[in-house]
Amino acid sequence: MARGRAVDHEDRLTLVEHLDELRSRIIVSLSAFGVAFALCFWQDDLMLDIANWPLPTDTVPITLSPTEPFFTTVEVSAYGAAILALPVILYQVYAFVIPAFSPAEKRVVFPYAIAMPLLFIAGVAFTYFLVAPAAIKFLLNFNEANFAIEVRAKDYYSFLGILVVMLGLLFQMPIALLSICRLGVVTPDQLAQNRRYAILAIAIVSAAAPGGDPVSMIMIMIPLVLLYEASIQLARRFGEPKELHSSEPAPEGSG
Repeated sequence: MARGRAVDHEDRLTLVEHLDELRSRIIVSLSAFGVAFALCFWQDDLMLDIANWPLPTDTVPITLSPTEPFFTTVEVSAYGAAILALPVILYQVYAFVIPAFSPAEKRVVFPYAIAMPLLFIAGVAFTYFLVAPAAIKFLLNFNEANFAIEVRAKDYYSFLGILVVMLGLLFQMPIALLSICRLGVVTPDQLAQNRRYAILAIAIVSAAAPGGDPVSMIMIMIPLVLLYEASIQLARRFGEPKELHSSEPAPEGSG
């Protein structure tokens, strides 16, 4: 198979060709991440300013070892690169799996492929602008009279990076629920009937998020519960498995 041509649904690839295609997609994804990382590391001052925005204006993260400024900058650049490279990585995943779908199935999958990066960006923005500032303000002001509070750079950037990426991924909930409904694993009615268990699971995940404070837990739970409810409504409208094949031609001799 020529490497310059995208794989089509009608193509029949050998195992070696599938592995070659997978390797090419991985190389492109890693290259996109590498370019994004180099850009973020080059603009490390800007990346650190962006990461420091949720902190109070008079707070400057501190370091406690000679190597910490370098490795902390690398960590911040890596989180920024992961966010910037995500659209390319998701496209490579989409391009690798889409040939397995029929034309009718592709029309169903395409909106999901568009929604995935948009939902990720929405989760990142929600965390960065709302959850992180509120959680940090609560944590830094809690019992402040009894502590000399300093913010260690390594711990703060890990906290922020993990929180942002985690919420970006959790915002993929509607895609996941719609997918399992279309596959016939569950029905929209089952999702609605098990709402209390879903809310319990969301509460556990929210409590396990970095920070673990009541403010961030509540602020994480609210959009996830709303996304779950929205997923039920979307699944009732678009999640029937039969829709995958509704536009397929009828078999010869039927009727």
